[in-house]
Amino acid sequence: MSGHDTQVHSSEAVIDNGKFGKRIIRFETGRIARQAAGSAVVTLDEDTMLLSATTASKNPKDQFDFFPLTVDVEERMYAVGRIPGSFFRREGRPSEDAILTCRLIDRPLRPSFVKGLRNEVQIVVTVLSLNPAHLYDVVAINASSMSTQLAGLPFSGPIGGVRIALIDGQWVAFPTHSELERAVFDMVVAGRIAGNDVAIMMVEAEATTHTIDLIKGGAQAPTEEIVGAGLDAAKPFIKTLCEAQLELAKVAAKPTAEFPVFLEYQSDAAEAVAAKVKDTTAKALTIVSKADREAKLEEIESGLLEALATEFEGREKEVKSAFRSLQKKLVRERVLREKVRIDGRGPRDIRPITAEVEVVPRVHGSALFERGETQIMGITTLNMLKMEQQLDTLNPETTKRYMHNYNFPPYSTGETGRVGSPKRREIGHGALAERALLPVLPTREEFPYAIRQVSEAFGSNGSTSMGSVCASTLALLNAGVPLKAPVAGIAMGLISDDVDGKTEYVAITDILGAEDAFGDMDFKVAGTKEFVTALQLDTKLDGIPASVLAGALLQAKEARLTILGIMNSAIDTPDEMSLLAPRIITVKINPDQIGAVIGPKGKVINEIQDQTGAEISIEDDGTIYIGSTEGAAAEAAKARVMAIANPHVPSVGEKYNGTVVKIANFGAFITLYPGKDGLLHVSQIRKMHGGKRIENIEDVMKVGDQIEVVIGEIDEKGKLSLEPVLADKPE
Repeated sequence: MSGHDTQVHSSEAVIDNGKFGKRIIRFETGRIARQAAGSAVVTLDEDTMLLSATTASKNPKDQFDFFPLTVDVEERMYAVGRIPGSFFRREGRPSEDAILTCRLIDRPLRPSFVKGLRNEVQIVVTVLSLNPAHLYDVVAINASSMSTQLAGLPFSGPIGGVRIALIDGQWVAFPTHSELERAVFDMVVAGRIAGNDVAIMMVEAEATTHTIDLIKGGAQAPTEEIVGAGLDAAKPFIKTLCEAQLELAKVAAKPTAEFPVFLEYQSDAAEAVAAKVKDTTAKALTIVSKADREAKLEEIESGLLEALATEFEGREKEVKSAFRSLQKKLVRERVLREKVRIDGRGPRDIRPITAEVEVVPRVHGSALFERGETQIMGITTLNMLKMEQQLDTLNPETTKRYMHNYNFPPYSTGETGRVGSPKRREIGHGALAERALLPVLPTREEFPYAIRQVSEAFGSNGSTSMGSVCASTLALLNAGVPLKAPVAGIAMGLISDDVDGKTEYVAITDILGAEDAFGDMDFKVAGTKEFVTALQLDTKLDGIPASVLAGALLQAKEARLTILGIMNSAIDTPDEMSLLAPRIITVKINPDQIGAVIGPKGKVINEIQDQTGAEISIEDDGTIYIGSTEGAAAEAAKARVMAIANPHVPSVGEKYNGTVVKIANFGAFITLYPGKDGLLHVSQIRKMHGGKRIENIEDVMKVGDQIEVVIGEIDEKGKLSLEPVLADKPE
């Protein structure tokens, strides 16, 4: 659309959720961001509003051997009527939610561009307004697809994205945050229209923190069959969203421009490579060890480059790509025809697994999980709830009690590289492992701790994210976290092709890194022995038959149960908590007493913390968490808090071990317990020193001294007069 053509076009998708009401998604173009190649404003129910703009560079970056697509999601705090909480009061780097949304957009859109495109394409989504009840991530998938569809790029969209949740036995599209609290399962599904059907391209799904309680209350558990039913339920919604985008594109899209396409290799290179090394490559691909196999393939590749150097002068890149393509073809053929994989396993075989706990001293919980060459260490740290992560995002959640961090150092694949702040992939993997475990974590009331789980990928060859789920379950149990059920995960692949005239599908369990790249679909499934807790699926196929997907999901369950059995033999119940982890005691007081416990400017609470060595945090409802690595310190702090919150009425004759807090010329003030002082008169102090006259009290007593006293009298105002407890003189 040119700058002068200000005609505004729009279309609508009406999503009917039956008794859960309708949702209206409106697509509009021509009013905002007209200089972008394609721009669209998408609203959900008129009060959540996102702008997506897609632009492509004029010249291709032909030095790249990949498609340079970048997706950015800009969360603006004004969208929820807030000023950012950072020092500069301005949005900083993207939040985890924004990064995960970028990944949700990139995954279905990237494979929809023409193969070989090398022009930079940038999609920027800005959240302009957000109803706090809504989740914007799926709206962003549709907005990105719409602006890209309008931009005149070689893009085989549109892509429709929908979140559906299983609530009260019904799949509800675009659920609100409050509706999700009643959901057993929550899925984001993206796909496009393929003939009369919808081809699913991406799924990101998880059980919720309420799932286990809902199942106990009689709700349907999210088993593999339910997941399959959810994918079918998403299709009509995706179709409606795609049709609305097509309707707008018909009147407002730019014609697709000509873009140079850089194919990885020409057919003559493929033929020459196959003729030279097909048989030796096929043989090399049967070597079981990854290192030996890669060394042999490198040897074949360098020989190949030498042999074809004159014939394909200046086309080394093409020869390398054709060789890679040949490997892919051979691996796939062997799986489809012989049902044998690169490392000699059958389709359902899992690599050798070992699981052990307590592998690192001093940490609160640790575990090492190995599956073939994939090696993950899980480390658990427990602390007071005040250490939970504070969130300043568009999400209504303000704190995060369970934090899962995933680290992927370059040496895990035997390479060098940048080490430092986490990349998008690491954030995505950490979030997937986090979601897999959230449904089985104990509640705050059951376990009042902030929990940080770190997954260190020390060796990688196939699904470190699912290895992280297994290592985390082991480490959490080792730390003494009472999980509702252990969780394990497995990565699956699917290879499909025409074999002797009919389409064959082979699902493969526990994929290697190489199989991940060579397959048509990969999906990761984590769960307990009863149900699925998290699932991530990406596919290059135009629609997978439901029966094939169901079979693959059940094959994943079979593997999951095997892994759970191995993990169970390493640790099957929560261990005793580490002596180095804080012991947390929870006490409840009347909220009216909070001020008394804190004291003026925090004087009382700080005094208790300093004197006992325990840490104390107080919630607005009167819940007090007292933590210390020394059990006795926590108990002492609890006693002092309770003495203030449930004040004891002192009576004459009671003995106390008091502390001198102030000295005056007429005596000393002694604290019996927080908030209760009494006066030890100078005449009583004399008794402690054989009745001798005392010129200066500070000569015999100083602030901080501990003195055993007894209450001598209480006047009508409640003031206490104290007497010393004198040691009995020997007869």
